Amino acid sequence: MRIVSGQYRGRLLPALPKAFKARPTTDFAKENLFNILENSFDLSAVKVLDLFAGTGGISYEFASRGSRHIDTVEIEPLHYTYIKKTAETLDFTQIHVVRNDSFRFLKFCRESYDIIFADPPYANSKTALIPKLVIENNLLNEGGYLIIEHSSTNNFSETEGFIRQRCYGSVNFSFFGKQDIQQLM
Repeated sequence: MRIVSGQYRGRLLPALPKAFKARPTTDFAKENLFNILENSFDLSAVKVLDLFAGTGGISYEFASRGSRHIDTVEIEPLHYTYIKKTAETLDFTQIHVVRNDSFRFLKFCRESYDIIFADPPYANSKTALIPKLVIENNLLNEGGYLIIEHSSTNNFSETEGFIRQRCYGSVNFSFFGKQDIQQLM
């Protein structure tokens, strides 16, 4: 695993412990996702929420690109510890790691964000609840994006706020928000 762009571009991340269960987002998918985001936002000015953070790879990418506030939520103790130690090693003080269930966090969060990224386990039956929880709790700032990483078996096209789906190999990203769809083309 490595950081694909920004100040820490090419930096290899510590090896994952053998018992690690997370599925890191591929470098190819991350590069394409961040190409979209960099054309839509000044990443140094965004407030980010990374849900189901797993390895923390998405949080490190935002930090490497200068994002100043990143809340990273992960419930698994091994994953949480890995993210916390890696952020400390890289001196990413803007990453605030929270050990919590992401669905629970969405219900009780009182902050709002410019970008919310969620990468739940592909087999999670509650993934479709994420846009509803974000909308109901007013967690997305005006002009912001909610991005859900998922498998090809999910279809969010009829979900409130859906903008577009992008596919990069076996990785799919569904975007939600109030932007004009032309911004994503």
